[in-house]
Amino acid sequence: MPAPAAKPQPPRKLEFTMNSLRNTTLATDDDSMYFEIVTRFWHPNVTKINKFDMETRELITVAEIEGLQTKEPRVRFGGDKGQWLSAADFLKYDSERPSGGTFKATEDTEYRWKTHKGRFQLIKSDDPEKKALAEFHPHKRHFFVFRMSRHAFIQLQPVPEITQAIEKFIVSYLLVERRRRDSRIRVKLERH
Repeated sequence: MPAPAAKPQPPRKLEFTMNSLRNTTLATDDDSMYFEIVTRFWHPNVTKINKFDMETRELITVAEIEGLQTKEPRVRFGGDKGQWLSAADFLKYDSERPSGGTFKATEDTEYRWKTHKGRFQLIKSDDPEKKALAEFHPHKRHFFVFRMSRHAFIQLQPVPEITQAIEKFIVSYLLVERRRRDSRIRVKLERH
């Protein structure tokens, strides 16, 4: 009798605890993947992405974004040992749309954030099918004003190249989401 076929792994769900881009956590249900995105009050211009190491039980800084609220942010991977890189060099924004952009996770693979029905999707740039490897699902509220009935989350497909470069995916998401939020209509108050 042949061995039963292996079941495909289900997609992983990374849930946001808050709607803030500068102070939130991003974790799976079993906390096998746990990231803390934090901006300390004594460093209000630096947003750190810390990963919880399950073996040593400590938070390790895996990436930093300096000036997330400004026009020219910079990113750094690998904690204090990494080199600062302009966000424009790391993430190439789409020129025709205010949201979305492309980035390289490794030397040979390039990914693109795009919007589909108002939601961000991560696809491989050279994929002809444009199959989503990660998809953002926004939060829902009770009667649209009360507490959240469902937190926002990113659904990741079980692809090894995504889990190996998860820090770059998180940083790229924070940058494109900040740009999308900043592109909304603004009201300018002037004195006459």
